[in-house]
Amino acid sequence: MEDTKHLAVFTTLLVERSPQALPMGAACVASAVKSCPLTKNLVRAKLLTLTMEDDFLCGLSDDKKAEKIADKILSEFPEVACVCMSVYVWSKTILEKASLALKEKKGGIVIIAGGPEITANPLGMKGVDFSVAGEGEVAVPELLHSIFSSSGVNESSCGISGVYSMKDAGASFNGTAVGAKALPAPLDELSSPWLDGTIRAGDYGGALWELARGCPFKCSYCYESKGYAKIRRFPQDRLDAELELFAKEKIPQVFVLDPTYNADKKRALDMLRKIRRTCPETFFYFEARAEFIDAEIARAFASINCSVQFGLQSSDPVVLKNVNRSFNKNQFKKNVSLLNEQGVVFGFDLIYGLPGDSLAGFKKSIDFALELYPNNLELFCLSVLPGTKLFEDAKSFGLEWQDFPPYHVLNSPSFPSGDLNKAEKLSRAVNLFYTEGRAVPWFNSVVGLLREKPSAFFEGFSAFLEGRQELIGLAEGLSLLQLEALQKKFVFLRLKSRGLQKYTALVGDIISLNGALSRCQGEGEECTLELSWHPDDLMSQYASDIPFFFANCGREKNRTRVFPTANGPDWTVL
Repeated sequence: MEDTKHLAVFTTLLVERSPQALPMGAACVASAVKSCPLTKNLVRAKLLTLTMEDDFLCGLSDDKKAEKIADKILSEFPEVACVCMSVYVWSKTILEKASLALKEKKGGIVIIAGGPEITANPLGMKGVDFSVAGEGEVAVPELLHSIFSSSGVNESSCGISGVYSMKDAGASFNGTAVGAKALPAPLDELSSPWLDGTIRAGDYGGALWELARGCPFKCSYCYESKGYAKIRRFPQDRLDAELELFAKEKIPQVFVLDPTYNADKKRALDMLRKIRRTCPETFFYFEARAEFIDAEIARAFASINCSVQFGLQSSDPVVLKNVNRSFNKNQFKKNVSLLNEQGVVFGFDLIYGLPGDSLAGFKKSIDFALELYPNNLELFCLSVLPGTKLFEDAKSFGLEWQDFPPYHVLNSPSFPSGDLNKAEKLSRAVNLFYTEGRAVPWFNSVVGLLREKPSAFFEGFSAFLEGRQELIGLAEGLSLLQLEALQKKFVFLRLKSRGLQKYTALVGDIISLNGALSRCQGEGEECTLELSWHPDDLMSQYASDIPFFFANCGREKNRTRVFPTANGPDWTVL
């Protein structure tokens, strides 16, 4: 029976293979094709994961990558009748070229494109036969049934909502204006790609776990700004079964797909309790809204292994209003303090280049964010994504941007190109020193000692890197110990420039001990340190005030072993 089915390959091109980068969209549609009555006995669905890091693609031009992708599909699946591509900002150019190559290499092959880039511009990709705007779980099975049924399909009039034929490029499709989306599937009718084996978390080191679709907010830079304002939630029995599967397979980490996880407090709390009972060893990553944080939610997050990410984007309410976001600075700080009190790991996102923002404003946002002790700070250049409300409004704000992926802003009245370049360098410095360097436990203490704002510190670090060309290319490949050595070198120079070199040994001990504990926690690494102060003192609250600690805590040279235990990292003085 399998051999009589028409083979459809579902694929995408990912930046990397990881729990955050796995072919979730393609897997969901492939799973729907497997279970849909229209296609389950007609089409054989196979998932193919491609990444920029694959050996056969590394070091090649886009044209060569496209050629290799086409060859890969045809060599692994010589009988393929249809290729369904999930297209994103980073992959559109290469997948478009790959589609054209497939058409040249195999006559009669049908190519269908979907995903965010196609939803934004359904008729904007060459080399494909059909495109699907919006969710694909209903439209794609219907389209495949039309293509492979005995009656065949009239390519310019199949009449499926959200489906466009490239023969109609530049025109309306079947009387429907370009921009109409596919009908969203009732979530309680969808099969799970995890439960039916379409995709296996073990192949990626973790899972993306979809709890809901839609967002009640209207941030104009986001695809959801013109999506479904109502939150649609997957049925609880499906989520319970998926959670049990993750526990059974001992999945180490799960990234939760729900942009407003804590919008429904009761549901959020119930799920956190289930996670604590079912998957106590798994680390979960959430996206949440800070305005919905309260003491009970903070305690619940603290009860499991997790990290919570907040889309701060900017600390300027006027700038945020330009992109349809509201912001109460005092409330934000108060709610985040609840997370700090409970010891919850959390991070922030910031965007530079937002309409009305400036380099000075971006620096203020960095300073505001870092004073709240986030575990990470993710900084991004604004992308003016087709299909978003911002795309429609961008010219009225005076924005200029790339007309090709990733659609980065290039210039604005308040954020000219030169300042955007400075913001990019500043962002790289923050990421390398603070986030990749795991500097959160000691960063604010050191910056306080130097009496400078975090943004000024990172501007100095960016200049330090630029003055050492050999480091720029190596920065992303540095080990944690090499990063720590780089941090110390810059901090020690900064101390000397301020006449504070008497604190060098103490600051070095603080960085070394915190670094060792971090590596022990994250990588299970054991090490022995040569310290000038006792580790118990260095890890006390008094060490956060470096001048006070230096004046009042006596030196005690020692050798300290840092080692993992069942309850986390520990240390002993040898």
